[in-house]
Parts: sequence; structure tokens; C-alpha cells
Amino acid sequence: MYNFKNDYSEGAHPRILDKLVETNLIQQLGYGEDDYSKEAKTVLRNKIDNQHAVIHFLSGGTQTNLLVISFLLRVHEAVISAKTGHISANETGAIEATGHKVITVETADGKLTPEDILKILKDHALAPHVVKPRIVYISNSTEIGTIYSLVELKALYLCCQQQQLLLYVDGARLGHALTAENNDLTFAAIAKYSDVFYIGGTKNGALLGEAVVFNRPELALDFEYAIKQKGALLAKGRVLSIQFLELFKDDLYLELALKANSFAMRMAKAIKEKGYSFLTESTTNQIFPILPKSVIETLSLNYQFYIWKDIDPDYAAIRLITSWATDETQVNNFINDILNS
Repeated sequence: MYNFKNDYSEGAHPRILDKLVETNLIQQLGYGEDDYSKEAKTVLRNKIDNQHAVIHFLSGGTQTNLLVISFLLRVHEAVISAKTGHISANETGAIEATGHKVITVETADGKLTPEDILKILKDHALAPHVVKPRIVYISNSTEIGTIYSLVELKALYLCCQQQQLLLYVDGARLGHALTAENNDLTFAAIAKYSDVFYIGGTKNGALLGEAVVFNRPELALDFEYAIKQKGALLAKGRVLSIQFLELFKDDLYLELALKANSFAMRMAKAIKEKGYSFLTESTTNQIFPILPKSVIETLSLNYQFYIWKDIDPDYAAIRLITSWATDETQVNNFINDILNS
């Protein structure tokens, strides 16, 4: 059976493996002091147009969220997230385990708005008897495939600035957001209109790795201590930075995300032609078609995917995800199976 359950079923793009082999026996300092880490940080600062940004390489998304959020919050502070947000729905209570509450917001599209934030602040005004919201956590693309526009991100950031909040962007699938057909954001715009964000590698061609970017250097003061204390400071930090160097050498990062998006949109087009609807209007590599359960049962004989949500006794939404390494033949097979269902 072919796997459409996630975008990290494969290993790494061959160019990354080649570069790791090529540099394998070159001696370097450890713990992120290697030449590759220094060069990769310079490349990323240029890409986001912020020479003052503080950048660290970490191994995974949950680890990054846990480290950044717990580091930035004081003991009585909390983080605001969409209910579908990764820190709320898929991280085993990692944030709560550090003693910080995740305040969730019901959304139709997985995105937060300034109105959502202001309502949360109003509901948490009875100091000191309630937690104090301090961080607004968003994902781009979101966990249900939608993306933020420049207008939306800017409005959210300005709201956070006015309310003395920090805006943190989970970029596990940032490449897919930036290459979506309706996107108008850039790396530089994300850096300008957020306090901290990360560039995800794990779900876009890397073996593993995320690059966390503090756009305001003062927020990153002593963050390396937190990385070490939480067991996230790799002795062989070069393994992470070499991958980002290769991904951003000639826009490979965006090319891989665009490929994943294009396959997902081809599948979505065929599903629409068949007359089926979608749970969300995704333009990225995650799509959520609502299909008859009889069709889902037939498709599951040849493809792996998640049944996302029951709609009624006869229909359910499934999640299909494509990646940089998705086999085009399998995409065509799926399209044929849908059209003939």
C-alpha cells in the first residue's frame, strides 16, 4: 500500500545525503560551533533579511515548540493556540508538562485572528486569579492545510505588539505555505511580522531538523542554556546545519515544497471533478476530502491515510498528504481510482 499519511515517510533528498557523505571525515567543532552551522546561519539571515536574528538548529518540531515556549514564558504565563494547533492536539501535553497552560480557540480554518486574541485577553483579565496570556502560537501552514496571508499575519502581529504579546510561528510546513498558489508571504515578511518562528526541515526533504529564528535578539538571551539543559544540544550539530545549507543553496527548499503542493492540488482537482467536497480549503500539501465511507473503504485497500473526522453515518473526511518524494505514478493511480469510484 502506498502511504499518503504524512510527509516524512522517506529519508532525505539525495543531495543532502551526498553532502553528508562528502563532508563526513572533515573534522569540525561540536555543539553548533562548526563551520557549517556558522555558514548556514549566515545564509538564513540573508534569506529572511535580518542580520540580527539569532538562529539555532534543533532536531524536531515538538522539541522546538517545547523549548521556545517554555523558555519565553514566566511561571504564571500561558500560550494561545487554535484548538487544532500542534501544541494542543499532537504533542502529548508537552507544554502543559512544563507548567504552562495552552489556551485554545475554536476556529473554522485553523487560523487565529486579532478578535480571537482580544476575546482571550478579556476572558483572562481577573489577575492574579487566572493565567496571563503571553504568547500567541500559530502554524503556517496550519494543521488543516490553510495558510496566512500577509494582511492576516501583519494584523495578528500588530495586535500582539499592542497587547504586549509575543507571536510565535510554527513553520513545520513553512515551505508548503510559501509555495501555495494563493500565498503572498515571503521569508522576510514572516521574519518582520513575528517575534520567533522556525523553518521546518523534517517535513520538507531533510533527514531531521528545524531552524528556530529569534527575530528579536534580546528574546534569545541564554537560549542555548535551555537547549543544553533539555538535552537538545547535539554534539554533532553539523548534521543539522549541513542539511539546511544544502536546502537553501539554490532554493531547493522551496522547489521540494512546491512539488508536494502540486501533487496534492492535482489530487484535489480530481476529487472536486468527481463532485466531492472538502473539510477545509487547503492549498498546500495536506488535503481533507469528504468521501463516502464505501469509497474510503475501497481506497484503503491500496493507500494509507488517516480518517480525520466522521461527518455523518455515510461520509467521513480523510487526510491525504504528499511530500517532496511522493511517487507521481501513485498520484496518478489515486486520481484514476477516485474518478472511477
